[in-house]
Amino acid sequence: MSVRILALVGSLRAGSHNRQLAEAAVKLAPEGTEIELFEGLAEVPFYNEDLDVEGGVPAAAVALREAAGRADAFLLFSPEYNGTITAVLKNAIDWLSRPYGASAFTGKPVAVVGTAYGQFGGVWAQDEARKALGIAGATVLEDVKLSVPGSVIRFAETHPVDDTEVAGQLAEVIGHVTAAVGTADAA
Repeated sequence: MSVRILALVGSLRAGSHNRQLAEAAVKLAPEGTEIELFEGLAEVPFYNEDLDVEGGVPAAAVALREAAGRADAFLLFSPEYNGTITAVLKNAIDWLSRPYGASAFTGKPVAVVGTAYGQFGGVWAQDEARKALGIAGATVLEDVKLSVPGSVIRFAETHPVDDTEVAGQLAEVIGHVTAAVGTADAA
């Protein structure tokens, strides 16, 4: 059985360390696990129920929902802006949680990880993302965490995939998410 994990990155910046962390996850995925790094969150409009009507859903939101529908699990990469979750990541959660009663997250394992410049690595934002995901119906893997502090310094000259400690921790996260899919399937 192949496990499909959809990776969503909460930063749109080309040089984002969270994007680099997601790229590392794609490379570190073990055999039998595929991680798709979703491209296109910048094109998804802010959630508006007036747009979320049959035949009127914007193409970028449709693409996001289709990618989520193919996924067995999710891995979110969250930076921290002003002590909380980024708008782009919250918007993705909002689109995927709708329509009401048909959340793309329902019954699927989700882990939230990330890196930030501060000394705690973005834990506040990651906690906020876990809260929103739980409300959206996800099976939040509360104990699966990775918060890498000091991203600007730590990854100034080293890609996260080349940081032995971070790569090892990220591989463990991927292993937990993959195993959770098997557990969810057995339930």
